[in-house]
Amino acid sequence: MNLANLLLRTAKISPDRAALALGHSALYGYGELERRVGALATQLRGRFGLEPGNRVAIFCRNCPQYVEILYAIWHAGLVAVPINNKLHPKEARYIAEDSGAAMTFVSADLLGDEGHLTGIERMIFIDVESAEYVGLLREGWSPVASRAPDDLAWLFYTSGTTGRPKGVMLSHNNLLAMTFCYFADVDTAKSEDSILYAAPMSHGAGMYMFAHALVGARHVVPESGVFDPEEIFDLSGRYRNISMFAAPTMVRRLVERCAESGCDPSGIKTIVYGGGPMYVEDIRCALDVMGSRFVQIYGQGECPMTITALSRFHIGNINHENYLQRLGSVGVAQTAVEVRVADTDGRDLPIGESGEIVVRGSPVMGGYWNNPDATEKAVRDGWLFTGDMGCLDQDGFLTLKDRSKDIIISGGSNIYPREVEEVLLMHPAVAEVSVVGRTNPEWGEDVIAFVVTKDSAIVTASELDALCLEHIARFKRPKEYRLLPELPKNNYGKVLKTVLREEAKKHP
Repeated sequence: MNLANLLLRTAKISPDRAALALGHSALYGYGELERRVGALATQLRGRFGLEPGNRVAIFCRNCPQYVEILYAIWHAGLVAVPINNKLHPKEARYIAEDSGAAMTFVSADLLGDEGHLTGIERMIFIDVESAEYVGLLREGWSPVASRAPDDLAWLFYTSGTTGRPKGVMLSHNNLLAMTFCYFADVDTAKSEDSILYAAPMSHGAGMYMFAHALVGARHVVPESGVFDPEEIFDLSGRYRNISMFAAPTMVRRLVERCAESGCDPSGIKTIVYGGGPMYVEDIRCALDVMGSRFVQIYGQGECPMTITALSRFHIGNINHENYLQRLGSVGVAQTAVEVRVADTDGRDLPIGESGEIVVRGSPVMGGYWNNPDATEKAVRDGWLFTGDMGCLDQDGFLTLKDRSKDIIISGGSNIYPREVEEVLLMHPAVAEVSVVGRTNPEWGEDVIAFVVTKDSAIVTASELDALCLEHIARFKRPKEYRLLPELPKNNYGKVLKTVLREEAKKHP
């Protein structure tokens, strides 16, 4: 079982079907894409002497080459190590060294002047914009390497907001199960569709490549190589039937742009969102402005894109008696997994009671690269302990509370920051909010809210306090509100609560 066979299958059936585009420019069809992939794979094995199981890193901006490099790595029986292009070269070096990568494909402008990455001894670097790279694609083709279902395919490094990133080992079988879940639980995909890469291809956006290659859909890379709402609306009008993955912060920017400019969203077929909390007020606004084209997924690198899904139907089923509760959830377990909520000993908790989310199934990782201690803590008896807190309702809908480390304990009571954040976002002048705990010698912790307002509006603490007292218990309301121009975020758009906790310790 080798993921490269998905591309080979489509190339044989539909060699002339459009495969890749850069902005408005068509590049080549599936037959030519497979030829280029096969040529590059042959060079990896022959010229560079790489052997099955060797790791190859990709430290590139979103670009058409990303598609052919990924598939060439697998075609040759190698392991892909995609690195987020927003990382500092020093951070990229850690991943390249930890993975033992023998080679790195790179966008040269990402390397910087300090030589942090290029200084790695015995590592081969190929600039994807260079004549050397083009030369690797000219000739040669070899059969797809045989790989076992459990052989390593993708080494995904976690964001590392609480420590050094860990290498998540994902097999060909893990990624194939994830791909089948896309069709079963997330969305349809057809040959006339296009997948747009507006989020990093090193992560969730790139993982939806496989489903669309399988059906012969077009892969579109924005010419800017980044997330640009204006460009996305332009490309969706050009190609129609566009699907894309986006973090909630990206969805908000798309919705704001659409509302401000009157952009036509009809060319966008589906926006799959995940990777952070999407608040109820935000998705309701998105539906009002852009219509029913949203699906939510919840996953982790350790179970990529495949823990739960909140379908287009459930997001749009406004007449259901539990609609708002479901809209605030992350949906139901995807087809290939089982999901439970457990106590600290791993025992099931009753319906409605909060605990740690645990998941088991074919997409769950094989473990952490060269880190058996972390693997043992995370995977117990086949169940992945996610570190996320949540509860299940009687219909199987999972509602996320927070990461276990983010729970605030005040006076012996658990306070889930997201519950407070949802309330504060109901204020019409509040754009973003993040709630953290601050040590209190008497009560354990105080609740501190960091608030970003729309258009730098002034919101008073008494206004926000009154809103909280109207909707949640008195002990849950923040003891302090701090206005910020923006929330600190990592390269994936996730709020850095570690930074906010440090900020909370300081006097306002």
